[in-house]
Amino acid sequence: MSEKKQKWTRLIEIIIGILATEAVVFAVLFYAIDEPTRLERAQGEILAVQLDEAMTLYAENCTVCHGLAGEGISSIPSLNNDGLRTMDYDELLKVINRGRYATAMPAWNKSDGGPLSDYQVEELVSLIQYGDWMETQDRVVNLGLAPLVPFSTEPDPVLYASLSGLENGAVLQQAVTIYAAQCVACHGADGLGTSLAPALNDSAVREIAPGELSRIINLGVSGTLMASWNSTLTETEIGAMVELITRWDEVALGSIPAPDVPIVTTEESLLLGASLFTSNCSQCHGPDGQGTRRAPALNVKGFLTETPDMAIQQIVTLGVSGTAMPAWGDRMSEANIQAIVGFIRQWEATAPEVATPATGGGGGPPWLRDANWVPPGQQAQLDAGMTQAELDAQKAAEAATGGHADGTTGGPPEGAGQGQGAAATGQDAQQHTQTGDTGTGPAWAQNIDHPQWWETIDVKIWSLTLGGTAIALLLVVIGYSALRRTPPDSETDFEEYE
Repeated sequence: MSEKKQKWTRLIEIIIGILATEAVVFAVLFYAIDEPTRLERAQGEILAVQLDEAMTLYAENCTVCHGLAGEGISSIPSLNNDGLRTMDYDELLKVINRGRYATAMPAWNKSDGGPLSDYQVEELVSLIQYGDWMETQDRVVNLGLAPLVPFSTEPDPVLYASLSGLENGAVLQQAVTIYAAQCVACHGADGLGTSLAPALNDSAVREIAPGELSRIINLGVSGTLMASWNSTLTETEIGAMVELITRWDEVALGSIPAPDVPIVTTEESLLLGASLFTSNCSQCHGPDGQGTRRAPALNVKGFLTETPDMAIQQIVTLGVSGTAMPAWGDRMSEANIQAIVGFIRQWEATAPEVATPATGGGGGPPWLRDANWVPPGQQAQLDAGMTQAELDAQKAAEAATGGHADGTTGGPPEGAGQGQGAAATGQDAQQHTQTGDTGTGPAWAQNIDHPQWWETIDVKIWSLTLGGTAIALLLVVIGYSALRRTPPDSETDFEEYE
């Protein structure tokens, strides 16, 4: 290879090396500049996932004691406070992992007998320190796991008094009082169970040996919400509870009613309740709850003011014997039933004193459901001042002429065929394109102010790109100039070089 070719080869190698070096330098600079932002973005994404999972964990495990939004119930402390948010991470982790001795706070980590893994406990710590408690409340409600607050209820006085006539009646009365104060929030009215805890008023539970029942109440059940009660109840009180559980079939239903609490709703639960009511309840109770010949009105002041939410929920769940009202408890989840109750309750503010039952049984087209219904095409004419008699005369004239009252037909104007329609559409589309309005979709989509191309430029990225390119070109020029200044070895080489 001639020396001239060698020099040009060397020049190309130098240029490639410089460009490759610049590419590496540029990539490292870009990565270094973007790395803090990338790390912050990645941490935010991980935290968002943890908080989303933690809200569900809180709803399933913690809300019965700490409340809908971490506000605490009775003597149970609040989680929504600055003291816990600023508490040392390891200390907070230790409390959830191992619980607190001589309190109702059990151990939650699997290694300490609880139901949660290390990662799940860490998610709960993140919720306490960084979570949105109002969003957490919405999650609890939407999952149908809202606790019964107040935490306790009062025994029915008449049925409570009747217990004294039973064997060991005083012991049963003591147990009923304890259950109403301590257990009803989880195990439900009359011990029939809830989504949080199983039924105690059950034949299978009554078959368990009294010694085993006493052990469970004393020590709790690992991996569940059932905490140990040996530090809260005396040995005599635990014995009374065992007596109640084993003889619950002798206690009249209604002795321990559910707490009278309104069902908490969210926008999502109201939408769910509206959908469920429309698809399952409106055929009998009317599309707006005004009642029909088949079922009574729900959207009426008397019913809504005199019937608490828990009673409505019980009616929907168990049905009403001897009527057309079926039991929905075996067809819907408790969360779905609560969504329906919440939807019904929101009628109370505007409910009429006397309902006007629907005549169509809740179904059928609008002109059968509403005697005052007006077709959309006639509403504009009524608004313009035309009387109903004038509208009827116009309709008769249209029927006689086969078109409108002015003699025109109902079709497109003469000569306005497909071609003209297409041309008009094209003109409209062009006009919309020029004005930036698509003419379709919701109003917020039509009014978007689209940025110009120069407004989307990232100054940092373009500065790095142009700066790196300029430096690379400068190095290329410097290298080429250095080669130009290299003296030739001979006159022949100089001539070849020239």
